[in-house]
Amino acid sequence: MKYPNVIQVKTSDNYNVIVTFENGEIKRFDVKPYIRGEWFGKLKNKADFETVRPCGNTIEWSGGQDIAPHELYELSNPV
Repeated sequence: MKYPNVIQVKTSDNYNVIVTFENGEIKRFDVKPYIRGEWFGKLKNKADFETVRPCGNTIEWSGGQDIAPHELYELSNPV
């Protein structure tokens, strides 16, 4: 399945992001379960978490952390 591209992403409370997809859907994705270990654990720092940006059909942080497109789209909830 081809997932729609992300056209906008904003951080929200409690390590959530609000993602707008090119198909017009707006969804909330909970990043908390991913923030563990050395690689994703860096996102506990709010300044690092705030660096999130769209990257094709997913989102990415300045440190290179990203979410698999199928997880981002399928595990997020409509806003």
